[in-house]
Amino acid sequence: MRIGELADRACVSTRALRYYEEQGLLRSSRTAGGQRVYPQSAEDRVRLIRELYTAGLTSRVIAELLPAIDARHVNPELLARLRDERARTTAKVAELQAASQRLDALIALATHPDSGSCPATLDQAVAGNPGPVDVLLLPRRHVGWHKCLVRGETRSRHPISGHAENAQ
Repeated sequence: MRIGELADRACVSTRALRYYEEQGLLRSSRTAGGQRVYPQSAEDRVRLIRELYTAGLTSRVIAELLPAIDARHVNPELLARLRDERARTTAKVAELQAASQRLDALIALATHPDSGSCPATLDQAVAGNPGPVDVLLLPRRHVGWHKCLVRGETRSRHPISGHAENAQ
């Protein structure tokens, strides 16, 4: 099949297919006119390559991994690299979950600003430990201002500009 057909079937661009070839991930033969021709199995190979990229692997690792997948044998060094990559991905997931918790806390504070004291940081809000506030002042729903106690005095800050004014 020609490059355009493979691109359509595998839902990638022709540029991506050329890149895969440059990286040694995909092979094609050429017609007498110099056009690329791929075997039918290339569609599955391209989908596998996309899955490996989505898993966070680099083209260098994928280039080492594809022959191992074909041989159904992964050497110990490559297996160690895959385990390291999994650990890195697991750490990223934990970071994203923590970020999600901070956003949940921010949303809760923004939608219920008078339900308790305003935490100094989102980490304090996640932990449920409100503290003295200098930085985190959130918009009050429908008003645009949120009053928090800052070192014993009430101040209002605009949620975008951050300008503070003493409360009246």
